[in-house]
This record gives sequence, C-alpha cells and structure tokens, in this order.
Amino acid sequence: MKKLNSVIAMILATVGMIVALSGCADVEKNSLPDDKSTVEKLNVVATIFPEYDFLRQIGGEHINLTMLMTPGAESHSFEPTPKDIKEVDASDLFVYVGGDSDAWVETILDSVDTGEKKIVTLMDCVDLVEEEVTEGMTPEKEEEPASEKTGIEENETESAEQEEVEYDEHVWTSPKNTMLIVQKLCDALCELDPVNEEYYRNNTTDYIAKLENLDREFRQVVENGKRKEIIVGDRFPFRYFADTYGLTYYAAFPGCSTDTEPSAATIAFLTEKVKQDQIPVVFHIELSNEKVCDSICEATGAKSELLNAVHNVTKDDFDKSVTYLDLMEQNVQKLKEALN
Repeated sequence: MKKLNSVIAMILATVGMIVALSGCADVEKNSLPDDKSTVEKLNVVATIFPEYDFLRQIGGEHINLTMLMTPGAESHSFEPTPKDIKEVDASDLFVYVGGDSDAWVETILDSVDTGEKKIVTLMDCVDLVEEEVTEGMTPEKEEEPASEKTGIEENETESAEQEEVEYDEHVWTSPKNTMLIVQKLCDALCELDPVNEEYYRNNTTDYIAKLENLDREFRQVVENGKRKEIIVGDRFPFRYFADTYGLTYYAAFPGCSTDTEPSAATIAFLTEKVKQDQIPVVFHIELSNEKVCDSICEATGAKSELLNAVHNVTKDDFDKSVTYLDLMEQNVQKLKEALN
C-alpha cells in the first residue's frame, strides 16, 4: 500500500503542475442563464460499473458521466492514472464503493478540492456485513507471513488484526441494497442540480420499480427451488445476495481474495459437496479464468455457469450498453437452473 500511495503522490504532483499551467477559467455550475439549454451538465465520476449504470439510469442526459474502471479490467487491482485523478478533481459528484479495494481513493481525495464536491460511498448506503471465510474456503493470504513478525511488531500486528473488521464490499449484489443505493444517488443529484430534480426523481421511481420486480423474481426462484444451496468455484462476492434470499453457499475464496489457486483441500471439499448434495450447477463469476469451476465440473459432471457479480463488464458489453438489470435477469435464469 505504501508503494501505491507513493505512486499516486507522484501522479498527483504531475497533475497539479498540468492544471496550474493550463490556467482553466472557473465556471459556475448549475447557474441559471436566460437560455436554460446552455446550463452546464453535472460532471459525475463513478469508479466501477454498478455505480456507473445506476447513475446513467437516474441522470440520463443531464449529467456528464465517466467510469474510471476500464471495461474488462479486474476491479480489485485498479490503480488510477493522471487522467483519472483529473476527472475526480473536476467532478461535481464522485461515487466509489468505500472498502479496502478503494484505499487509493482516500489519497486522491486528500489532495483535491472537495469543498463543493458531493461524495457518495456505496458502503455508507446500506447495512454492512462482515466478509467471512466459510467451511472449505481457502482464506486470503496475509501480506506478510506471521513467522517474519517478531516481538513488539508481532504484538501490534495481532492487536490491529483483532480490532479491524473487514466488511464485505459487494453491496450491490442484492437488489434490495441497490434500491437504497439508487435513492441515495438520486438525492445527491437533486441536491447538486435542483433544476432537474423532477427528472431525476421520476427516473429513480421507474428504476426502483424495475428493481422491485427483479427482487420478486429472485424470491420466487428461491421459494420454488428444490434446494437452497449454491456452489461457487471462484471468489464469493455474493454475501449480501445470499443473505437476502436465504441461500446456503460454499465457495473457493472470499469475495475480495486476490488468490487464483485454491488449496487441494478446498477443491476436494467442494467436489465432495457437489457429489453429496447432487448439485447440478457450479458457478464462476465474470472475467474469471474459470479454472477452479472447470476442475470441479470435470470431477463431478456438474454444469459450469456464470453467476454475474457485476463488478465490471467486457468492452463488447459496455459498447452495447448492457445494464445491471440485463445481467441480473440472466442471473435469475442461472439460479433457477442451479436450484432445480
């Protein structure tokens, strides 16, 4: 993390010089000239795809919307570029998740003017649950082996680990949470741009109605399913989703794990679970190498399917304007197959 922060500091210094030399004139946002068509749109920046899609459903034509994450990229290893930092600095509304994967954000926000900037973190919009390591899961590796820590340093590290609670970041995987997030984003846009408040609130009402329908579809699938158990041969970013719909789950890794090679014990455990509980489908997540899932399926005869956590989308899907709802509707069908 120190290395990342030093890199960001160097980038910030470079961006500061560029901005100073460019000498941009100040423009008052949301002013009301006689010709309202010339009112400058809000500059809105989202870090990852779910935020981006929620904002475009609400803000539509009245916002200039930017997503920092490159389509197809791994969201947990994102590092900002000078262009990204300038986008954040110039934004009226900046939206990010707020978990450990976004630690880089705090360094940037400490270095830009946030006086008139509205900032929304998804994790502040909902009730959080801790990320957990369930039976059979390969836990995330520590950054430094315990054997390399001694004396006071070891005691301080153990104390910090005992006090620190790591919350699950993937709050958007539950449609119930998404409704809360969308409402918060709507309120932020309305506060910044009261002229277009009716437009934002109408879009939000329509969008939440679609999310309520999605929620009903998931509940019906689970209620009518023959089982209430899913197996994910991959990271598990579905804790909020599983809790919302009362699903039991087993997976290879926690949601934010950077590991790609599970222990032999994990593979054996999940393989036996699939056989013992006669699980017809083993899931992997989007943009995964699918190796773990494929290994379990080869050993059991189960079918490999995508359960999309909507961290990000491929460039092709991004260009086609695929939405959160599109991907979650696909999940409805995949879940129905897995539970029957």
